[in-house]
Amino acid sequence: MQKYWGVILAIGILTSCNEEKQPSAEISEVRIMEEPVVVKQYGFDLNNFTVQQDTVRNGDSFGELMLRNKVDYPKIAKVSEEYRDTFDVRRIMVGKPYVILKSKDTSETAQVFIYENDRINYTVVDLRDSVVAYKNKKEVKYVQREASGIIETSLSEAILDQGIDYNVTNNLSEIYAWTIDFFRLQKGDKFRVIYKEKFINDSIYAGAEPIEAAYFEHSGKPFYAFNFEADSLKNLDDYFDENANNLRRTFLRAPVKFSRISSRYNLKRRIRYYGYKVRPHKGTDYAAPVGTPIMATANGTVTESTRRGGNGKYVKIRHNGTYSTQYLHMKKQNVRKGDFVKQGDIIGWVGMTGNTGGPHVCYRFWKNGRQVDPLRQKLPAAEPMAQALRPKYYDFISPIKDQLDCIAFPEIEPEEELLTLNQ
Repeated sequence: MQKYWGVILAIGILTSCNEEKQPSAEISEVRIMEEPVVVKQYGFDLNNFTVQQDTVRNGDSFGELMLRNKVDYPKIAKVSEEYRDTFDVRRIMVGKPYVILKSKDTSETAQVFIYENDRINYTVVDLRDSVVAYKNKKEVKYVQREASGIIETSLSEAILDQGIDYNVTNNLSEIYAWTIDFFRLQKGDKFRVIYKEKFINDSIYAGAEPIEAAYFEHSGKPFYAFNFEADSLKNLDDYFDENANNLRRTFLRAPVKFSRISSRYNLKRRIRYYGYKVRPHKGTDYAAPVGTPIMATANGTVTESTRRGGNGKYVKIRHNGTYSTQYLHMKKQNVRKGDFVKQGDIIGWVGMTGNTGGPHVCYRFWKNGRQVDPLRQKLPAAEPMAQALRPKYYDFISPIKDQLDCIAFPEIEPEEELLTLNQ
């Protein structure tokens, strides 16, 4: 038996050795430990919090939102009292998005409140430990865009047809306010623009920056405009033509943005309602929806902000010893007597107070105490460019002008071809 056990043992050892030398037919399971994906927004790793996203609703207040999320009253009071310049809790607006970052424990206490002022800017109220509030902004990517159009019916339609941000319409009308009458554009007028579009996270559109350069052809005459920093100390820029002439005037062309003139200054106006008697109209009416902002057309001091008779609610501004302006039929004023206002400041909103058949602002213009037609006045230009800056300006605009001139206009099908296609 010992002999047989030896043989069996030897075979067992050989078999065991052979098994060790042969590679295993089974593939052992390999486990890869994945790192958690870091989701970072507003400067915080959202994985560390329970995230609540919402918008401000009617009746919401900062205090109520915080109490609802288990924040102690002393912390709420500290935010409202000590950080009013950074975050005025009284001015949170209905419809604005906000985010609350809560602790991940069972209490889910609010630790951070983030209020989105707009698509780019936001305010952070950090409630952990000692309260801190600060402003910040999302990372924005700027992409330069070239665009052009040919006017068939209106500038706004030509802009929208090319998929251009509507704010570019307002920007163009402001740049050329004293060079081109945008209420009398002609079919076939053309434009080219260079501007930047803003994107958040490379994909979310966040609006258009002011126009960098523009070309407008009106009645066959070309008009160039280039944005240039003429005062580096005050960080002020303006629009100039190819000869360094300032396109701005001391007065805006109109007190509302890109509305239409519904009634012009006319001393011989006859109205059917009054038996066609002459009733002079010493203002220029700009039709616009109720609530449209009304702007001061130049710097000055408010001399009247009241309501009277057919004028309804109005504001009058004294700009200097020569010029004054008045804005009638407001829904509401935004300034008081004695206030100093700057060109472009919102002084009220379009309404229908007083004698008016529809929403508009009646814009009246005084020169040396006499009412005149503002559209026929030769008003002083804004401060000209310093002679020392002109060589730098010409070098700056040279490549931009070449870029503008190379932008192609969209092709418009001839009317005859359109008629053939429609038949």
